[in-house]
Amino acid sequence: MDAFLQKFQHLKIQLEDIKEATNDFNNEKNRIGCGGFGNVYKGELSHSEGRSMVAIKRLNLDPRNLQGTPEFLKEITTLSQYKHENLISLLGFCREGGELILVYEHASHGSLDRYINSPLLTWSQRIKICLDAAKGLSYLHDPRETHQRLIHCDVKSANILLDDNWNGKVSDFGLSIMGPANEKQSVIVTVAAGTQGYIDPLYWMTNTLTKESDVYSLGVVLLEVLCGRLCCTFSNGRVLQDLVRTWIESYEEKKLYDIIFKYPTIEPLEQGAFETFSDIAYRCLKESREDRPRMAEVVTELATALGYQKQFQDLKIPLEEITSATNDFNVEKNYIGGGAFGKVYRGEVSHCKGRSMTAIKRIDPKYGQGVPKFLKEIRTLSCYRHENIVSLLGFCYQGDEMILVYEHVSRGSLDRYLDSPHLTWSQRLKICLDAAKGLRYLHDQREERHQRLIHCDVKSANILLDDQWNAKVSDVGLSIMGPANEQNSVIVTVAESTPGYCDPQYAMSHTLTKESDVYSFGVVLLEIFCGMLCSRLDCKGHVENILVPTWKECYEQKKLNDIIFKSPTIQPMDQSALKIFSDIAYRCLKESREDRPKMAEVVAELERSLDLLNCQEFIGEWNKQRPLNYRSDVEPMKFQSKGILLNHGKTWFSLNKKGEHCEMISIGECLGSDVERFRFSSEYNSRFAVGTYKWYIYNEELKADVKTQFLSPGITYAVNFVFRFADKKERSESISLKYRLQGETENSISHLAYEREDEWWMCELYQFSCDHRIVDLQIMFEGYDNFSYIYVEGIEFQPLENEEHIDDKQPISDLDSDSDANWEEKLPADYEDLMKLSKKGIFDYFPWTSKKKKEKKKKKAYSILCKGFLTNDGSKWFSFDKNGKKCHMLSAALIWRWERKVLLPESRFGKAIQLGDNSYIFIETNVQSQLVSSETTYACYLVYKLPEDQSRFEGPMKVSDQQCDSGDKISYSYLTSTQTPVIRPKAGQNTHNPLNWPKFKGLPRQRKDGWIEVKIWEFLAGTTVNMNLALCLSNYKKLSGLIIEGIEFRPI
Repeated sequence: MDAFLQKFQHLKIQLEDIKEATNDFNNEKNRIGCGGFGNVYKGELSHSEGRSMVAIKRLNLDPRNLQGTPEFLKEITTLSQYKHENLISLLGFCREGGELILVYEHASHGSLDRYINSPLLTWSQRIKICLDAAKGLSYLHDPRETHQRLIHCDVKSANILLDDNWNGKVSDFGLSIMGPANEKQSVIVTVAAGTQGYIDPLYWMTNTLTKESDVYSLGVVLLEVLCGRLCCTFSNGRVLQDLVRTWIESYEEKKLYDIIFKYPTIEPLEQGAFETFSDIAYRCLKESREDRPRMAEVVTELATALGYQKQFQDLKIPLEEITSATNDFNVEKNYIGGGAFGKVYRGEVSHCKGRSMTAIKRIDPKYGQGVPKFLKEIRTLSCYRHENIVSLLGFCYQGDEMILVYEHVSRGSLDRYLDSPHLTWSQRLKICLDAAKGLRYLHDQREERHQRLIHCDVKSANILLDDQWNAKVSDVGLSIMGPANEQNSVIVTVAESTPGYCDPQYAMSHTLTKESDVYSFGVVLLEIFCGMLCSRLDCKGHVENILVPTWKECYEQKKLNDIIFKSPTIQPMDQSALKIFSDIAYRCLKESREDRPKMAEVVAELERSLDLLNCQEFIGEWNKQRPLNYRSDVEPMKFQSKGILLNHGKTWFSLNKKGEHCEMISIGECLGSDVERFRFSSEYNSRFAVGTYKWYIYNEELKADVKTQFLSPGITYAVNFVFRFADKKERSESISLKYRLQGETENSISHLAYEREDEWWMCELYQFSCDHRIVDLQIMFEGYDNFSYIYVEGIEFQPLENEEHIDDKQPISDLDSDSDANWEEKLPADYEDLMKLSKKGIFDYFPWTSKKKKEKKKKKAYSILCKGFLTNDGSKWFSFDKNGKKCHMLSAALIWRWERKVLLPESRFGKAIQLGDNSYIFIETNVQSQLVSSETTYACYLVYKLPEDQSRFEGPMKVSDQQCDSGDKISYSYLTSTQTPVIRPKAGQNTHNPLNWPKFKGLPRQRKDGWIEVKIWEFLAGTTVNMNLALCLSNYKKLSGLIIEGIEFRPI
């Protein structure tokens, strides 16, 4: 035995030091635990890794105790070989004076079972502890990491210890069962040695042990954490109740959420986190071991659940910042509204999207919106995001305060503007259309979410208007939820809608459907049409008269002209548009719900009505300035999208698809009469008779006086510089155009240009919100760094397009393979070979031979391929996209083996590289044909994170494809979002907005997994493709600090 211990000499600790550290094993002062093995004490000791507080296990030498000398030696051997951040480390031992003592790192917070129902742990911490434990067990199970795998045998919450930072560490694995790394068979043990409640039923019955026995036990721990109670209750050492079967049944009956741990002082469990967490816990408890996941898959799923929950955490805003922003909830300075819930204040705070002016709802619990409704509103609004829904930016739940922070919608609610003489009919219809789109998003079952929403209280007071008169539906947080595929009604106990707007059937029967919202929205449409609220109040504020029946009668009797809103300051509504608008409003108010339109149809009809109205506006502009050779009102319809010359040929005027005005001013008009006329050329087919201006950009400053006449008020415009390159060889998306407004001292720089369909190039200079048709700007241009001269056509004003909302807070693996009816068509013939690439050995799950089980095997394979997996060499991630096409990512550590590695748990590879003093990134690799779908065009994305100081990365990044036969092919990408200055920003508006250029391929995008990606390459998949790229910043600055996870290949 002495010879055996000699190789562990570095771990030996003197008994005298241990006695001093424990006050001679003082039970009152130093004992922190006990068991059949003996007592555990805490004390500060010097050991093999330094000096720290340690846990000292003094073994009981009673010969009847199983943990005697052989077990002592085994624990030293095992614990010295298996080291991981989520395993309790052995720091030393003592065999002296008849004592057998083991010294471990001290986990100061003790074991997890003490905190199962504690409000000290947030949901993020709970999930993180489970993830830590799964990582530790995955390390023990994984033969790639060690010579022998370990099966723990006694996984339970009492054996998961917590350190100062609440990191989870698996303990008591020193007596685990060992098996060879390549062992395929089960291990037979003579005694089932686990703990009742946690033991795998098959292990209990047969004494046959596999890694899946640990998986089962961890599944029990997961449900303990989820439900906030231990799996068994005891009395006099006997089990009174085993809750595992109850929990499994609750999951299968979809009632598990009703019994999860809840406490008023901690944030709720986010829906996506709950579903991911409970799904993997249930799979761990499957009766058949073949159906249980590998521990590595448990790690992946728990990491996904933690990602969901952290998104929720990102919404938290400290109470101190809110009180400061509102001047301690100052009613005179900051109060902007209120209701039955409490008061709303205005204040500028930092939140999940940056810093801006916000609306701060301070909830008063006396008025009925208690903790459950408060938490429901957070959960709902964090999941449902759309440009026409008021966004939740954050919340505060400290002490007795319940506060919700929303985007600030500066113009307030629609009900204040119903009779406004300043709202044109086109603006009124646009407001209706926006609100309808928001409601369609809530109702639409095709949206990628699990539940639809029914608003329940649609009214003009719940439609808010921003600076640009864009409408956003508010008070979504207290909507009624129903499954997306639910065909029946939802029964509610109280009809909470507002009198006048409430669906009569809902009011009578308390039966709720999406058509209840449609009815309420029909009332809003008629309010806008008539310019008044739907009900009149008496002197006490009670509803005296509801006007909806009168309005319906006027429609039926064709007397709409008697009730339509009229004002001398706005043009009457076009009759064709009026008919479409009134028809859809009346159909919304049909008594039978079956006769009411879907919200998608309401959107379509409102778009038709608005298009007709915009056409009439265009004809009005045309008639004021039309050329002599056009005399009919039919001619302008041909030109509304192409455009026409106005202002004596100096202005190009057109409409976009939304009917918003677009305008370009000739560069000749902008420069005035003092410029040299010979510099103008008609060579490039300009829209203007004066042609283009040849600008010698290397030595000439240009001053442009830009004055518009026809812009649409209430619209956000982009100001664009339109030009052509003199030499086609010099054409480049990367530019450095320097410019400033008159009166400014510092230049702005436009780094980005792109070629349009009309073969002209443009770069964006500014964005601004237009209040009037006429805008006057003086812009000073200092030129490009890269070119000798260019031909300038003019300065253009284009309405800024809003892209459809993309919810980047969802996990990457969001493809619902179970609901994919065409999954068999998408599963490739080589799927078995692909599954064998898996690091997890997924095909070990599928030993089936019967036809029925083979079908189940294929469906399971497709599901796993949709979610993705780490390949067996640990350097690639393989998955399918929604069309069944192959995708994969290469680890940065594989491509750049010599670069500095950093351990990152948020990376699917567990590590990334961090660049040092590099000016170039070289990517030289082969794209294997097995990992891509043939005859498919792929894009390659660089996946990375930026350091805190991002200033050096603001310019374009040059991408050189060195495989081209004709020399390097150059393209440009951007590591940071290019930003455009905002002219005269409103209070609370950012001074720079992210550029919205859907046509440019090289802009970065925030991914769903927290990383950033940018497209750097495209190729057509066939046989093996060679990739040889060189990347550098165009200003040749160093790339130091850039963290790269890898490169990903996805079909375009």
